[in-house]
Amino acid sequence: MSSLALPEALLFLAPNCAHCPLVLDALARALKEGRLGRLEAINAVTQPREAERHSVRAVPWTRIGPFELSGALSPEEVRRWIQRATEGTGWSDYCAHLIENRQLDRLLAQVRQRPATLVDLVNLFADKASPMTTRIGISAVLEELAGSALLADLLPELEQLTHAASAQIRADACHFIGLSGNPAGIVAAERLLDDEDPEVREIAAETLELLRAGPVQGT
Repeated sequence: MSSLALPEALLFLAPNCAHCPLVLDALARALKEGRLGRLEAINAVTQPREAERHSVRAVPWTRIGPFELSGALSPEEVRRWIQRATEGTGWSDYCAHLIENRQLDRLLAQVRQRPATLVDLVNLFADKASPMTTRIGISAVLEELAGSALLADLLPELEQLTHAASAQIRADACHFIGLSGNPAGIVAAERLLDDEDPEVREIAAETLELLRAGPVQGT
C-alpha cells in the first residue's frame, strides 16, 4: 500500500441512473484494493437536501479527494482521478474537465480558493493539444478576473506566453495582460508593438492604452 494519504470518495447516485452503478462499482473496487481511504454513496433522490448542499445538479456526481466530477466516469477514469488525488497532481486535467462540462462558475470558485490553479490554466491554454473550446473557456475565466489581484499576480506567466510561437497565443496573452491592469506589463506590450503579426501589434497597442489609462475595474 502507498505511504501517501489515501483520498476519500463521495458519490451521489439515483436508482434509474444507467451510469451510476458503473461508477459505484469502480469506486468500491478501489476501496477494496486499498486505493481509497473511505467511500460514501448517497441516493440523491431520497436525500435531496444533501444533494443540494453539494450543488449536485445531475448524477452520477463524484468527488475524489479535491476533485468534484460530473457525469459518467469509466473505470479507467476513476483510477486516474484516484491516482491524481493521491499524488496531489492533475489540476490541469481538472480544469479541462470543468470547462468541458460547462462549469465555469465552479472553476472560478476553484481559482479563488486555490490561486495556483491560474498557473495550471495558463499552461493548459499554451498546450498545443488543448482544443479551441478549452481556450475559450479559459479566456472567459480570465476575463471574469479582470482588474483583480489574482490576474495581476499572473503577469510573469502571461509575459512568458507573449514569446509563444503561435501568434494567436501571443495576442491573447497580451490581451490578458491588459485586463490584469498591472502596469509592469507595459514592457511586454511595448515589445509586441514590433511583432511580425498585425493582430498581435493591434492588441499590443490596445493593451498599452489600457495599462496607461489606469487600473481596470474588476473583482
